Amino acid sequence: MIQVQARTEPSTLMTFASPFLAIVLTLIFGSLLFTALDKDPLQALHVLLILPLSDAYNISEMLVKMGPLLLCAVGLALCYRANMWNIGAEGQLLAGALGGSTVALMFVDSNSAFAMPLTLLGGIVSGMAWAGIATFLKVKFNSNLILTTIMLNYIALYLLIWAVHGPLRDPEGFGFPESALFSDSTLLPVLSDSGRVHLGVVFAIVLALFAWFLLAKTHLGFKIRVYGADEPAAIYAGYNAKAISWFVMLFAGALAGLAGVSEVAGPIGQLTPNVSPGYGYSAIIVAYLGRLHPAGAIVAAIFLAILYMGGDLAQIEMGIPIAVVGMFQGILLFFLLACDFFIRYRIVPSREKMA
Repeated sequence: MIQVQARTEPSTLMTFASPFLAIVLTLIFGSLLFTALDKDPLQALHVLLILPLSDAYNISEMLVKMGPLLLCAVGLALCYRANMWNIGAEGQLLAGALGGSTVALMFVDSNSAFAMPLTLLGGIVSGMAWAGIATFLKVKFNSNLILTTIMLNYIALYLLIWAVHGPLRDPEGFGFPESALFSDSTLLPVLSDSGRVHLGVVFAIVLALFAWFLLAKTHLGFKIRVYGADEPAAIYAGYNAKAISWFVMLFAGALAGLAGVSEVAGPIGQLTPNVSPGYGYSAIIVAYLGRLHPAGAIVAAIFLAILYMGGDLAQIEMGIPIAVVGMFQGILLFFLLACDFFIRYRIVPSREKMA
């Protein structure tokens, strides 16, 4: 017989080993899944994990997917470090895409130098405003942040769908639910001739490093970490709980909004109903896989972006359903949480004698 026993201190070994162990268990599960689908597991894993890094174009496409994942994950990491359980990165991303597109469409026939900065600002402010709704409800009425942010995700999605079928639909688009193409003055510059990687990826990496500096090297970051670790102690020390909550949520909303507007002003070039394949939800996995550390989120975002890219290639090369990638992500989070359990607990032989 065995029993679960709480550790006197969190296990340092499991803290670092948990993400790697979760990845290994996910790969084992994936191999069994591919075998059940009558696919060669080694070939499938090669297509899923290696082929996305096989040439410059695939690497470029992987980086395009990494950008929004990283931006959303960094914001979520700060929220979770402050015990603000924001599940609304997807809605904030969509709000950013909608707000940025609204501004971009004002410059369709313009070559103004202010077009791109104002478009980005429109996306950032829209993401912050969407995060601010849930924050206000939490601070003012102590509402459940998880529930409100999830519901706001769906409201943002249907608001975007309404916009592309209504006021933002291209009048010359033959009835298709999409906006007019943005002008070149509003589009983010492409960094490479061999792919679509754009300036938004640079924004993501720079802001991740900035968030790491903020969290690790500033007094505000110290307040966030203390507040998340022990809220009563932080309040006793005089920290303004509401100010910390507002800051991390608005910061996360700004990054998610930037991710959304970077998608429509980057690789897409217009507003469509399919702005995001679920980047905001996958960013939760990225945040935890990166140990809620902005620098760790960079590595985790690359890994999830490889899975996204590999999923597209696996569908093309081997006929594997794209839903398998979503299953991979879910199983990865499951194993990560299961492995994290052993950071604070361990399995020991039971001392109770059987009757």
